Amino acid sequence: MLRYPPSFATVFSASSHVVLPVASLLVWGAVAFSAVTWGLRWSATGTNPSNTTAAAQALPEVDVSAAARSLGAAPVQAAAAPTLASRFQLQGVMAGGPDAGAALIAVDGKPAKPFRVGAVVADGLVLQSAEGRRISLGASMDGPQALLLELPAKK
Repeated sequence: MLRYPPSFATVFSASSHVVLPVASLLVWGAVAFSAVTWGLRWSATGTNPSNTTAAAQALPEVDVSAAARSLGAAPVQAAAAPTLASRFQLQGVMAGGPDAGAALIAVDGKPAKPFRVGAVVADGLVLQSAEGRRISLGASMDGPQALLLELPAKK
């Protein structure tokens, strides 16, 4: 005699007295879990801010340079202050006599500007003279020379 396995419909119709209450219990359990979870989230937003700052202050201080050395970083040398001569780049000279002439000078990496003899170039430095391929800068026209700049050699 051959017996056929029971169909899906017959299994659930026969045990519907058990399946329906269990399914209902699972659905209502999920609803209750969701309500409790959302309730806890909404109540947690009203926490005292002093608790968060106290937790942030409790963190230990980290020595960044020690951490970098432990990871193999090379020590960083402090950048040297730029010298007075490195701030200026002479790009052109037009000689015109002892108290005449002009120079094309770039100051602090900015585009070059023309300056006549006697004009203030930067920081109280005056263009004292323009001769051939060199200029001299000083605190005043009659004062001592503070800086001598020459055009770079031709290529």
